Amino acid sequence: MRPASQRFSTAWSLRPSGGARAASRRRGSVLIVALLVAAMLALVLGGYLSLNLGSARLSQRTFDRGAAFHLAEAGLEEGLWTYNRLLTGDTSTWNDWQVSSGSAWRRFDGFALSGSTSGSIKVYAQPVAPTEEARPMVVALASVRSPGGAPVTRMLEVSLRRRSFFAAGIVARESLVFRGRNVSFDSWDSDPDRDPATPRVPYSAEVRLDTGVIATGAAAENLVLNRARIHGRLVTRGLVPELSAPGFVGPFGVEEGEIHSGWLAQDYNDEFPQINAPTDGTFLTQARLGSTLGVPGEATSWRMPSLRLSGKQTLTILGHVTLVLTDPVDALSISGGASLVLSPGSSLALYAEGDISIGGQGIVQDFANPGALQIWSTTRPGQRNPRITISGRGELAALVYAPEADFEVTGNGEFYGSLIARRVTFGGNAAIHYDHALGRITKHAPYRAGEWRSVDDPVRRAELLRLVDR
Repeated sequence: MRPASQRFSTAWSLRPSGGARAASRRRGSVLIVALLVAAMLALVLGGYLSLNLGSARLSQRTFDRGAAFHLAEAGLEEGLWTYNRLLTGDTSTWNDWQVSSGSAWRRFDGFALSGSTSGSIKVYAQPVAPTEEARPMVVALASVRSPGGAPVTRMLEVSLRRRSFFAAGIVARESLVFRGRNVSFDSWDSDPDRDPATPRVPYSAEVRLDTGVIATGAAAENLVLNRARIHGRLVTRGLVPELSAPGFVGPFGVEEGEIHSGWLAQDYNDEFPQINAPTDGTFLTQARLGSTLGVPGEATSWRMPSLRLSGKQTLTILGHVTLVLTDPVDALSISGGASLVLSPGSSLALYAEGDISIGGQGIVQDFANPGALQIWSTTRPGQRNPRITISGRGELAALVYAPEADFEVTGNGEFYGSLIARRVTFGGNAAIHYDHALGRITKHAPYRAGEWRSVDDPVRRAELLRLVDR
């Protein structure tokens, strides 16, 4: 047996020393810190990954929402284009649409946007046969779907309207020349109550207005106003025109030689589409033409190569006549003592590609209703520019749409109505009276967007959804 001192020493040696215990505690602390740091890194990395995934989802949803908006706009454009095709007489307009009860709808699929994201559009339009005054409605519902997410939809609604070509008294696209030294311009409204059942109001000093517009894109050398007295506004393409007293531009009471502040605009711009003549109508020749054309109170359509009245010939228009003259060079000629007469309550819509020469006794009509005589030049851009000349009595009341033609009034005379031409020349001391009622005629004018909105209201969306989502 060992001595007691040795036993004590051996027992003591089996216990850890103070240094060993400290090292063990340090190792445990390091492990705990490492675990805490790892946990914190895991939390940070998890949060970062979650943030990235959330940002990616948000970015994708934002992309999808923007894509859906643009697809819906494309759907509205498709509807607008369809209605404008309808105006040209295209009989196939609604062929690719489903049509029922005066409405039409159509679906467009297969839009590959990015990656596996795809889109589709549903378009609803009504009515399919609008009247001239109607304001058709087009609704587009676009849907964009990305993998792993719910589809994003956008709905847009637009009300279409037609803006008249004849919001100005004169539009001279390339040249405006007043050769006379006492040319005057003003306006009036022949239909102030907008009621076709009431009589038209003739122009007079008592009803004349100073709110008409003359617009021209002429360069400086092609803009000659001389001493023109313009009771109204003037729009040019960046020009301040030269005027000689007693000429002026402005409201009643403007000083001679003055262009009144605010009555000159320099932002002229134009867009006048090609007008196509109707393709129907009974064919006539000059030899078969009698002294009257048309039927009282009825609408009739006729076609001739050209119309020539001379000597003491008189042609009386009865009812509402559409006349298409197909000769590309000489369309209409009135000379000598001949005349074209619009009987009371009648109207004439004349479509011509060639020249128009109105002389002799001219056109006898009701000057209180310029819209009863409509002259539509069907010349295409780049073709021969026709001429429209007014001589003889030098009086004409008409709506004239001839953006590729040259229009000239020789001698003194009066023009009532509205005029659009490439070059406009008044050779004498003409008086020009714009009829504001013509600014409400939308014939041949294309549809444009009127009221436009994104449909976010739940009630309105539900109303439209049952129409478009088929």
